[in-house]
Amino acid sequence: MDDVLPHRWDLLLRYRFIECIALWEGRLTTRHLVETFGIGRQQASKDINVYNNEVAPNNLRYDKFLKGYEPAETFTPRVTLGLAEEYLQLLANRSELHRTFSSMALPQGHTEVLEPPARPVSPALLRPILQAAREHQRIEVDYVSLNNPDREGRIIAPHTLVWTGLRWHVRGWCEKNQDFRDFVLSRFRGEPELLGPSEHSDTEDRDWQTIVHVVLIPDPRLSDDQRAVVASDYGMHEGTLQLEVRARLVGYLLQMLNINAGDILEDPRAQQVVIENRDDIREWLF
Repeated sequence: MDDVLPHRWDLLLRYRFIECIALWEGRLTTRHLVETFGIGRQQASKDINVYNNEVAPNNLRYDKFLKGYEPAETFTPRVTLGLAEEYLQLLANRSELHRTFSSMALPQGHTEVLEPPARPVSPALLRPILQAAREHQRIEVDYVSLNNPDREGRIIAPHTLVWTGLRWHVRGWCEKNQDFRDFVLSRFRGEPELLGPSEHSDTEDRDWQTIVHVVLIPDPRLSDDQRAVVASDYGMHEGTLQLEVRARLVGYLLQMLNINAGDILEDPRAQQVVIENRDDIREWLF
């Protein structure tokens, strides 16, 4: 395979992107590359053709109905490992191209990055979920939880994949609970079945549409010098850090920052940062 791989990292990155999008979303267009890499449509088309003719022959086939490329039945990953984590990390980093380079494991000297363990997810599971979210459809799928470790059929209308810093969730309408809920992606089982259009969308999801401000400050019990150190660590302005986040994601944000949403810890050095406007966001704390 080495003889067909490009020696330029920018080309290899785009070929990995092509492979990742085609495998996990099931549809690749030149627009994907144009918008992500800022290249022209002609260059994007050339990249796809080189990938499909030289790098990974016949991995893709063009579908006139989809107006894009889809993975062929004999699709075999050539420049990626074919792991769901590659695609999900790409989603997490896609908004900033330099972070996309990082997600594609370009060589980094003298650098070590801790990553959460990969959670197994198959393309057959993820594709229908993405399609349902994109097309506002309902899906029927089995789900397991700590309260119900045996498979339980659920009908949901997913609208967004959410990365919490540790694992992926699917946010959507749950017909069983008649409410919008979070589902851990790795706890779905089997292959989802598309059931047609849903009457519920993210515009009705109050906790998703509500934007709140979380105000963080150094623990007042610390000394002045200690508070100055903490403020510098978090890039605070005048001793305050204000974060804008969807109400539903407040708890996940605090977990990611290792900030206790419950009682204040006895030792102020253990947490170092506290929530100044706790009463304002109490409704959305775990």
